[in-house]
Amino acid sequence: MPNQHTAAGPRTPGTATRGETVPTVPPASTAARRTAVDVTALLERGRTLATPVLRAAIDRLAPPMDTVAAYHFGWIDAQGNPADGDGGKAVRPALAVLSAEVTGAAPETGIPGAVAVELVHNFSLLHDDLMDGDEQRRHRDTVWKVHGPAQAILVGDALFALANEVLLELGTVEAGRATRRLTTATRALIDGQAQDISYEHRDRVSVEECLEMEGNKTGALLACASSIGAVLGGADDRTADTLEKYGYHLGLAFQAVDDLLGIWGDPVSTGKQTWSDLRQRKKSLPVVAALAEGGAASERLGEILAADAKSSDFANFSEEEFAARAALIEDAGGREWTAEEARRQHTVAIEALDAIAMPDQVRDRFAALADFVVVRKR
Repeated sequence: MPNQHTAAGPRTPGTATRGETVPTVPPASTAARRTAVDVTALLERGRTLATPVLRAAIDRLAPPMDTVAAYHFGWIDAQGNPADGDGGKAVRPALAVLSAEVTGAAPETGIPGAVAVELVHNFSLLHDDLMDGDEQRRHRDTVWKVHGPAQAILVGDALFALANEVLLELGTVEAGRATRRLTTATRALIDGQAQDISYEHRDRVSVEECLEMEGNKTGALLACASSIGAVLGGADDRTADTLEKYGYHLGLAFQAVDDLLGIWGDPVSTGKQTWSDLRQRKKSLPVVAALAEGGAASERLGEILAADAKSSDFANFSEEEFAARAALIEDAGGREWTAEEARRQHTVAIEALDAIAMPDQVRDRFAALADFVVVRKR
């Protein structure tokens, strides 16, 4: 994976450090081309192409894992009735089928990769929800809450196995290369989740550590999604590696926005509790950036979070108490630093695309998907 960005701590908005360039508005012609891309249609294309194959893969699971997985994907409700639930943003399938077009292949070439990446992503969600104690995802009770922890673990394991099966049954050299990249990304994802959990029990985490964790947890799989269709289409390693660089930095931007939403997001849009990341004591980017600032608000925040870690009554804190912590994070600059970091990573992702040849239409679609990631509200 590309080297992650390192930073000494929050920087003043509008300035740059270590030779970085503060993100600027793209040229009018570039912005116009991106605006012309229908991102909703692009996401829907990925979802439409991947869903039938994804459903067929889930049908292979033994009962009751098949119905538990169907509930997780929003295809049925808790009683087993057909449902039209929110299946997520579908950014990864969109990237996978789009990346196939880099090589001149049809988008359908990327479908097995799109399905495999989506299966791994949802394997991680099932396990993460259980480990984090999250009771809501996509405006519904999570699998462990409805079907129990054992089913959440088993179905997650099954989805990971299916992901490799979907690729390897193609029986091609390209499928083997794609599987190798997927398994490497999955290992990094698991490393990132382990880091995330361990950080919850520490008083302090550095910005560098947080970026490394988020690069593993989110960047690695988005990197794989951005290249896997191209690999299936016969792309060489240089092209695949460059697409992974785009996806990796896009993943860091994606996670930075997630971190903002995890504290200040509207529950109606996110489908999660208010102050959800604060409730879980997550050392997300706004928190670690605020703690690294060193001012009065930063010091007060550090004192409060250290006391929180020892509190036996943390689960019963009021909305006002979490709101006060969020206000300190913002006062210390954590919110603005994270928003700027999302923009910076977005810029690095877009610039990576310049290193390889691809049709202008495909390049504009990659850029438009990156734009969508940094302006979303859920």
